Amino acid sequence: MTLKSKLCGFSDLKSLQYAIDHPYSPALIGFIVNFPKSKRHVETAKLKKLININKKKTKFTAVLVKPDKNDLIKIKDLPFDYYQIYDCNPDEIKSIKTEYKKEIISAITVEKKEDVNKYKDFISVSDIILFDSKGYQQSLGWDHNFLNGLPNNIKKMVAGNIQFDDDIDKFKKICNYIDISGGIESSGVKDISKIDIFLNKIKKVNDEN
Repeated sequence: MTLKSKLCGFSDLKSLQYAIDHPYSPALIGFIVNFPKSKRHVETAKLKKLININKKKTKFTAVLVKPDKNDLIKIKDLPFDYYQIYDCNPDEIKSIKTEYKKEIISAITVEKKEDVNKYKDFISVSDIILFDSKGYQQSLGWDHNFLNGLPNNIKKMVAGNIQFDDDIDKFKKICNYIDISGGIESSGVKDISKIDIFLNKIKKVNDEN
């Protein structure tokens, strides 16, 4: 399968514009919308200005942790293509998907192999299933081999302590999307050189297989 990239946690225009303009631009770019605990959180007023640009081929994703009605109203008119949702049950996600007409990335946090099987509860309400670490903004690692053997008829995204210079060939065998955030930063700031290396690696892996 073709491996697509999602770069997450953008908060400045320079790196965002660089990623969008890159010859191998990411399929998705994510913004932390309602989780102030994250250093990558962007307040709504700043977010409106930040994403008021031509996103070209890239789709924008609002990363939401157990969003309430107020969170969703604040962003309902912003140019997001996907809502990536943590800590909501399938019924809550279905309600959000129905009301706001967005593509849905349902996030499942993984610590042990049994956690992976929770995806079955979310298939009917999700366009992509994200398997992430328990650490959320901490970019903790977990054993990505837990995904071996999952059916190919679901779109899978993997996140959690992925680095810009990792051997990413292994991800092509287990998922459709690779999601990176802290791994393309230096001292907590998005690093254009790391973004470039990572996006070129994605291109190379797809060309080689």
